[in-house]
Amino acid sequence: MFNKILIANRGEIACRVIKTARRMGIRTVAVYSEADAGARHVRLADEAVCIGAPPPKESYLVADKIIAAALATGAQAVHPGYGFLSENEDFARACEKSGIVFIGPPVYALRAMGSKSEAKKLMEKAGVPLTPGYHGDNQDPDFLRQQADGIGYPVLIKAAAGGGGKGMRAVDRSADFPDALASCKREAASSFGDQHVLIEKYLQRPRHIEIQVFGDSHGNCVYLFERDCSVQRRHQKVLEEAPAPDMPAARRAAMGKAAVDAARAVGYVGAGTVEFIVNQDGTFYFMEMNTRLQVEHPVTEMITGLDLVEWQLKVAAGETLPLRQEQLAIRGHALEARIYAEDPDKGFLPSVGRLIHLAPPAETLHVRVDTGVEQDDEISPHYDPMIAKLIVWDETRERALARMLQALADYRVVGVSNNIGFLSRVVACPAFARAELDTGLIERERAFLFPEAAEPPAEAWLVAALAELIRDQQYAAADATASCDPHSPWHQRDGWRVNGNARREIRLRCGETEKVVNAGYAGDRFALEFEGCSTTAAGRFTGSSELRVDLGGRRINVTVVSANERRHVFIDGVCFIFAAIDPLFHAGSGGGAEGGLTAPMPGKVIALIAAVGARVEKGAPLLILEAMKMEHTIAAPASGVVKAFCFNVGEQVSDGAELVEFEVDTKSS
Repeated sequence: MFNKILIANRGEIACRVIKTARRMGIRTVAVYSEADAGARHVRLADEAVCIGAPPPKESYLVADKIIAAALATGAQAVHPGYGFLSENEDFARACEKSGIVFIGPPVYALRAMGSKSEAKKLMEKAGVPLTPGYHGDNQDPDFLRQQADGIGYPVLIKAAAGGGGKGMRAVDRSADFPDALASCKREAASSFGDQHVLIEKYLQRPRHIEIQVFGDSHGNCVYLFERDCSVQRRHQKVLEEAPAPDMPAARRAAMGKAAVDAARAVGYVGAGTVEFIVNQDGTFYFMEMNTRLQVEHPVTEMITGLDLVEWQLKVAAGETLPLRQEQLAIRGHALEARIYAEDPDKGFLPSVGRLIHLAPPAETLHVRVDTGVEQDDEISPHYDPMIAKLIVWDETRERALARMLQALADYRVVGVSNNIGFLSRVVACPAFARAELDTGLIERERAFLFPEAAEPPAEAWLVAALAELIRDQQYAAADATASCDPHSPWHQRDGWRVNGNARREIRLRCGETEKVVNAGYAGDRFALEFEGCSTTAAGRFTGSSELRVDLGGRRINVTVVSANERRHVFIDGVCFIFAAIDPLFHAGSGGGAEGGLTAPMPGKVIALIAAVGARVEKGAPLLILEAMKMEHTIAAPASGVVKAFCFNVGEQVSDGAELVEFEVDTKSS
């Protein structure tokens, strides 16, 4: 077994590998970019080496720097995690030439499965069922369009070297094919350095089911059952579970055999995942093989009781697989939710910023949190905006769903937009609860998953006001302690007046709604009036943000996090964001050119679509911004005229930068 390994990755997966390595007595070396100098994986590792500037192409994607770090620190092996260089044939070969063990499949397996089109040719020879499509080398746009027309719409354009939903577009009609192809190729080139694509028939209401396989260098190969990854947005997974619901034993065995046949066809060694697209009638087709550990591997670990990273290390060290197929069994049900810094209501637009408050649920035998960040860490624009993976397990799917809902309700994130509320609605969605799964579930259930913003209940307004009053008393007490006369009555915040107690207005805004809570002082309690109703209230902070509240005799535990003028109130599993309004402050009328369009996040302008001087309709695409390896189309907010672009193609833009000078057509708006 190895004494020291280097982890050629960052974030959650680097921390995950370190955890197992430490348990096995293996020392770890982290690599990091300048942006990650204070990152959690750097803090956890035994050693760490800086490998360059923040952009991945200058750090995490530079094989020479990573190998140099491994040699300099005496690491015997490199674990690539997932993403970055994990499926890079040249990197694996360079490790081999340098005498470093690559903890992954051999070079020939990476080569065979590195191209989706070549992999499909191999699978066809091995008898693994394939989705109808074109997997050849001819990349002429007109030819590809002809192939798509022949296959019949809808079709799916996929980056041959891709993964993670990047470089993938669904096309419903021939007229849309050229633009979708161009966008797909740009994204594929940016993410993988390869514009090669393939075309496949886009199946209606399919399920996405993948099989975890493992092989060793002694000819053994097993499958560790399946994961259902059907709940997706923009072809990227949102929720995964194992085992797949409604999976007959015969189909599980057939899919497992097909996956092992696929692995044996390339002499596979290590952890891999064979992904299938599955029709509602149970027929299944090979999509691709991911030659690495998957993001969603924890659900397999939870139902098998195994540590897949430990298996990877043992197999890479030349050992045989720890178990045979007949020794493997499923116990219970597990789900994984990906906690992302993103805004579901804005097309899942990634969010960046400091994690002002981060409090995950407590880890138990039933709840696991895999994360690469802690409170006060930054979500950077340079990398994937994942905050954590939340994994739960229980004896049945129904109980696992209940566990997940509770765990999501206990998750507290402040500082960046996040998808926790959206994930809670997915888990609570009746169709998901009934296991009516397919890759279109999110779009089909939009009415349930994207409801109109509800006004906070009266209880939330009262809690926000109470927190203001209590914090005001805390600040006064701190000021008194620090003063030269700590016992002066002028430090008191008890509302005492000569002719009776004072009253105070707490003015709050949530969204566009502004309301007032009137507060009076009644000994150690407050008398609150809100929208014609009165109640007494008391409370105390048991930590920096945890508040125990008594509202008219009803006692509840809530969390209230202050961030500048914002108050994040977590109550009954929902976060309500209030703005505390200073009545002495009068905001101006605002500035900026009417119709100006700003960058929603840092990125790079990669295409200017509209022409300067052109009159466009509302929703017409104006330019394309690339950020966090994804393309974001900036559209016209109304009918009007494009007066000028503020940046050229290839230029970097900062968050909030004005992108387009746009004149709204007042006659049509």
